[in-house]
Amino acid sequence: MTGAELRAPELVALRGLAGAAARMPEGLGGLPGHFRARQKGQGQDVADIRTYVPGDDARAVDRNVTARTGTLHVRTHHADRDRTLLLVADFRPSMLWGVTRAFRSVAAAEALVLLGWRAVEAGGRVGVVALTARGHVAVPARGQTRAMLAVIGALVRAHAQALEAARDGLEDPPLDAALEKVLRIAGRRGEICLASGFDTPGPALEIRLAELADRGELRRIRIGDGVRGGLPAGIYRLSDPGGRVIRADVSGEGTEEPGQPSETLLDPAMPPARALQILDGAHGLR
Repeated sequence: MTGAELRAPELVALRGLAGAAARMPEGLGGLPGHFRARQKGQGQDVADIRTYVPGDDARAVDRNVTARTGTLHVRTHHADRDRTLLLVADFRPSMLWGVTRAFRSVAAAEALVLLGWRAVEAGGRVGVVALTARGHVAVPARGQTRAMLAVIGALVRAHAQALEAARDGLEDPPLDAALEKVLRIAGRRGEICLASGFDTPGPALEIRLAELADRGELRRIRIGDGVRGGLPAGIYRLSDPGGRVIRADVSGEGTEEPGQPSETLLDPAMPPARALQILDGAHGLR
């Protein structure tokens, strides 16, 4: 990564980093790896066959065992676990700048790709929605390595589209309006990971976030502004090597603003390995 661009080979290479990191105990969510699963009703795998008790679902009666024993028996099943992870990348113009290692948008993509590789390695399904000033790029959730390759391809395309929109002077669409598109795509189970600076939130952002949380477990990753050198708060005009000028809104005071309790704060100056340690630590991994 150059810091300003996303390149597929570098994102693919993050698979090795994600696989080498500490894994979550299998007892959490019933899955190996750093990926939470949510139960959803009766599955297909039989857990036990036992005698019928009042209140059991008559549809669960095992006719073969009942006929053999002369006593009503029912089957119980393991609950299905939704292994779907939807990655949401904020590539609006406010994310397309950085003062150290990488653009905020690049740091967001790296964090999401690391979590995506974790999910795929755990047997999960992964999809993506990338938000830009010109709309969104989406890939539905699928499984195995080809799913992550499709996700990475979508992120690279969306980031290039976002850079073009910024060059054309487009400004941030409100995040609450952009997330309405995610609501149309997100399923009813699984996990949603949103990586954003949460700039230009819009008046209904907390409502949109609550609606996303109703769809599944919502994980919020706040990408800071990367300012650690005491730069005063304000709006700055920055220029990249290509001559593109952008307006950057800096929180100032040499520190990042603390995130919400439900958020993980990442500094774009951090290399992916350090970012992964923080993502793991936020979920109790050591």
